[in-house]
Amino acid sequence: MLLKDLLKNIYPLDCPQEFGEMDIHSICSDSREVKEASLFVALKGVDANGAWFVGDAVARGAKVVVHDKSVNLVPGKTGTLLLGVDEPFVFLREILSRFYGDVFEQIKPIAVTGTNGKTTVTYLLESILDTVGRKCGIIGTIAHRWAGQAYPAKNTTPSLVDNYRYLAQMVSVGCDYAVMEVSSHALDQGRVEGIPFKTAVFTNLTVDHLDYHKNQEAYFQAKAILFEKLGAKSTAVINVDDSFGQRLVKMSKGQVVSYGIEENAYMTARKILVRPSGTKFMLGTQDGQWIPITTELIGRHNIYNILAAATVCFKCGISLGAIKVGVEKLKCVPGRLEKIKTDKDFSVFVDYAHTEDALENVLVSLKEIEPSRIILVFGCGGDRDKSKRPKMGAVASRLADLVIVTNDNPRSEDPRLIVTDIAAGITQKNFEIVLDRKEAIAKALQSAQAGDVVLIAGKGHEDYQIFKDETVHFDDREVVREFLSGDG
Repeated sequence: MLLKDLLKNIYPLDCPQEFGEMDIHSICSDSREVKEASLFVALKGVDANGAWFVGDAVARGAKVVVHDKSVNLVPGKTGTLLLGVDEPFVFLREILSRFYGDVFEQIKPIAVTGTNGKTTVTYLLESILDTVGRKCGIIGTIAHRWAGQAYPAKNTTPSLVDNYRYLAQMVSVGCDYAVMEVSSHALDQGRVEGIPFKTAVFTNLTVDHLDYHKNQEAYFQAKAILFEKLGAKSTAVINVDDSFGQRLVKMSKGQVVSYGIEENAYMTARKILVRPSGTKFMLGTQDGQWIPITTELIGRHNIYNILAAATVCFKCGISLGAIKVGVEKLKCVPGRLEKIKTDKDFSVFVDYAHTEDALENVLVSLKEIEPSRIILVFGCGGDRDKSKRPKMGAVASRLADLVIVTNDNPRSEDPRLIVTDIAAGITQKNFEIVLDRKEAIAKALQSAQAGDVVLIAGKGHEDYQIFKDETVHFDDREVVREFLSGDG
């Protein structure tokens, strides 16, 4: 797009004609993604300032650099246009909308937010939408994927620039829906600003990310941004069994549709039966429509996830019969209470649970299948919210029979201090510390007897482990399979 067309009514361009006729090929806010003929917007971030990387952007081919006009910049290369603006982020949002055109007229964005369950809800939505022939793109924690292609996820919710670019790519391959996991960080930092969500889903809210938000109320207010900015014709799908969900009902600017098991909700579940092979229940609506669901997803928390996805799809005009087919054909979600196939007389599960509430949900779900014992392997990440460590230790020792505390992703912290924080919350003598995660998993598997359940929690789908000076390949599922096959 020509620069003069891109800037029309957004920036009063007063420059030589050759700049106005310049063809801009891409919009970037990360200098590492700049290519020839890019427009680079220097944003101030949480830990860095885009102004520091203008030289790199220009060296990579940026022809236009947009910056905070209060900062004096020198391009360092002729043929580069510098544009100073009052609010670079506002400029970026407006320029992206102009550059990518009518993308939102061709795709329906759905946002899923909450502490736990976001990933599973997106997988369920994808499965149900696929059942009725509607193409769906996914932006989320495990990967960003559409049209049979998957792209690594650096963050649960990408940057504003990446979101617009990904949505445009989804449109180009014929996607009808874009289903996005939306984190509190992304909402606080404006990474989904300007995206007109057709539907927003709230799963739950428990203590997490207090290293960033400082307190739970600030964490909640970040989540609430999504619902306060919904359009009047958009739908807010809210878990009203959650006290924060009840608050969101009153705050949402969209049309609220509730789901829950305990409270009086529009979409609900009855006659729940949890077994090692899966879960059975009746799925129904407030107006009396009911259908039986049999799913391989285990536990009450997954019933909530199914209710969330079912409510979204039902409100999109999809029948309960089609919803049933879509739910039941999803066999598992990577790293979410994922059962590892084994010929042993005990069961092994890998789960991403890395908060107090998520760990409790998973352990309670496993208790419902009445194992002989639950053997738990888990740790906590370094350089993250420290307040949850003793709380997770307390939950672990209360609900598991044997707890092996180990490394997660220690990052720059001393692993011994992390496990000391966890152990501070343990009041029973049913735990031990094995720092090496591979050794911890091996010990749990060696200890398992007939009828036991081994749960390896915290990392789920991740295939790496982050230490102070290096990141190494590590996949809990691979370690389990290697050990049980005799190769560990």
